[in-house]
Amino acid sequence: MDDLSQDLGRRPEGRTLVTASWVVGHEDGRHCLLRNGEVVFEHGEILFVGHDFPGEVARRIDYGNALISPGLIDLDALSDLDTTILGTDHHPGWAKGRVWPRSYVEAGPYEMYTPEELAFQKRFAFRQLLLNGITTAAPIASLFYREWGETVAEFDAAADAAGELGLRVYLSPAYRSGGMVLEAPGQMVPVFDEERGFQGLKDAIAYIERQNGRHGDLVRGVLAPDRVETSTLALIKRTDAAARDLGCKFRLHMAQGAMEVETVRKLHGTTAPVWLARAGLLNERLIAPHATNATEEDLALYADHGVSIVHCPLVSGRGGSILNSFSACRKRGINIAMGTDTTPPDMLMNLLVGLITGRIADGAPDRLRSADLFDAATIGGARALGRDDLGHLSVGARADIAVFDLDDAIMAPSIDPITTLVTGGSGKVTRAVFVDGRVSMTSRKVVGMDMHTARVQAQAQYDRLIAKYPERSYGNPPVSDIFPPSYPIVEKAHG
Repeated sequence: MDDLSQDLGRRPEGRTLVTASWVVGHEDGRHCLLRNGEVVFEHGEILFVGHDFPGEVARRIDYGNALISPGLIDLDALSDLDTTILGTDHHPGWAKGRVWPRSYVEAGPYEMYTPEELAFQKRFAFRQLLLNGITTAAPIASLFYREWGETVAEFDAAADAAGELGLRVYLSPAYRSGGMVLEAPGQMVPVFDEERGFQGLKDAIAYIERQNGRHGDLVRGVLAPDRVETSTLALIKRTDAAARDLGCKFRLHMAQGAMEVETVRKLHGTTAPVWLARAGLLNERLIAPHATNATEEDLALYADHGVSIVHCPLVSGRGGSILNSFSACRKRGINIAMGTDTTPPDMLMNLLVGLITGRIADGAPDRLRSADLFDAATIGGARALGRDDLGHLSVGARADIAVFDLDDAIMAPSIDPITTLVTGGSGKVTRAVFVDGRVSMTSRKVVGMDMHTARVQAQAQYDRLIAKYPERSYGNPPVSDIFPPSYPIVEKAHG
């Protein structure tokens, strides 16, 4: 077996053949399993998938008892230091800095991270994605701690980070027309500044025109208005028109939470999908996380207009909501992609949570299979992006490959590799990742960063953020009141 550590971050010269006990092949538009299969690639393109490759190769790598898989596609990929985990056990959200109080708005919102910290977040998060077998990502970050939207400078740094380590990304800075402001306990109102949203869209368009296709086509554009309740109709119309002109997708979070549903009903008299459908803004360009609060009418509109859902079951489940249901959406013909959207950015963990919550929603175990979730994380993501060269291993596809160990002691015994991976695996069994033929991760190492050292830096940066929460929490309580520990902390006595 060849050691690829010397090739980390670059494409090895010549043809590479990888083999393992299982390979996820592709026939007649669907995945298949090849026992003791082989994959051959060169210059970022897959040349062969099958058995007994007849040609010459520069190297052969046998991964043994492992699954060679298409790289996973994450269309709501964590790209910052996740703040949603602060709301796991601390409620209500309005009292815990999850919504700007009027006092903070009047004092003047500010960037709570420096430009250097924002750039570090992307570099750290992108490497975490690779460690979890994710090869294509559309990043998502919280705007709660931002002055307003995301900046062009941080996304220039993000594009360079993706090019440096080898990650396929869909990027542009997020923008918005408004935000929710807390006027009194539990009383939240939307406040809009539409011109600011238009400027954000203009910046995002210029960013895509400048960055699209860079780093060997690893970087492409996606327009990312923040949320439906923080967007005006005019902003969404201009976004849709720009996406059409640019030939890209646009992602808009909607039908994802009670606050959004209530706000949109107050503003527009109906649900977000119905509001947009009436304006002619539901189409195949739209990628819509999370649909956990979608009505039957909403889902029917998604199906009729070719909207793709991004399912993020871990973060949704933590908040007490589930997609209703995965199998019902598939039966309607809705394309479902997957996202992580929280820490850990573990797609395999999300597939398991999606399987469990999907069966709970169905009230039955036989309408949803492990393979359905795996399809969503591969073929479904590629379909949402309009890419027929991603999400599967077949001749002519891009060489985006993840290798998952199947001999981990916690996963024994194993019968079917997909069921084993979904029900017993985690991102920690990811052994190697190739993106466009580059060695982006091998033996838990990524290019350009020692993740243990970076973890210390990330924690220190996160601690500084938490220290600022009293400024943006209603009544300015101390951190100890905003985020009390699970149990009383007992310190070591002195003397």
